[in-house]
Amino acid sequence: MSNPPGVSIGQAAALYRLAPSTLRWWESQRVLPEPPRTNGRRVYTETGLRHIGLAYLCCVTAAMPLEHASVVTSGNRNHDWQGTVRRHADAVEEKIKQMQSAHAYLLHLLQCPDDDIVTECPDLDDELMNHTPRGLVTAQSLVTAAQSIPPRGATHQKRDETDSQRDEKAPTPDRCTVCTKPFTQRARGRRRKYCSRACQQRHYRQGTNRHRRSPKPPAAAHQRKQP
Repeated sequence: MSNPPGVSIGQAAALYRLAPSTLRWWESQRVLPEPPRTNGRRVYTETGLRHIGLAYLCCVTAAMPLEHASVVTSGNRNHDWQGTVRRHADAVEEKIKQMQSAHAYLLHLLQCPDDDIVTECPDLDDELMNHTPRGLVTAQSLVTAAQSIPPRGATHQKRDETDSQRDEKAPTPDRCTVCTKPFTQRARGRRRKYCSRACQQRHYRQGTNRHRRSPKPPAAAHQRKQP
């Protein structure tokens, strides 16, 4: 009994619980080579399925970016291949350290006996010094530390925090009901829903057209027929 030479893209994707579109995308990004075709349809042989498995290990298991995975799945274990794997391994190791630090802090936070951590926790200042950028400033007071740091973009007058257009107290613009463009409400008068008179008329015409297209209600049952 002979086995078929290959399987369809749907069967190949199902083997790894992927969508066929994922295999097409990986192929377009050169993570997978273009498979042979029969009658215009992709056919995945044993080698093709192994290639998909390696792509899964790189993209899903190892969480590699596609441009890195395409280097690994190329099969050429040269200097570039080795360097790509090493750099991603270092990046994963850094993420592991970050997650371990996050886990340790969350466990510490659960053990804090203070109801108001901001004002009562005696360890908060040390945690800020050790685990946030605040530790880069040696000033004891948070206010003094903040005052010693120039705000970002301070050298550009147009982007200064005192600019009225970028003031934190500036009102948040509303969005037009029709075109969704932002607009600022008038200081006085009724609140507007539209950015312009044209959008208001467009909304009125749309409502009128919907009313005209709606089916007429059936005649009342007690209405007599005309002779």
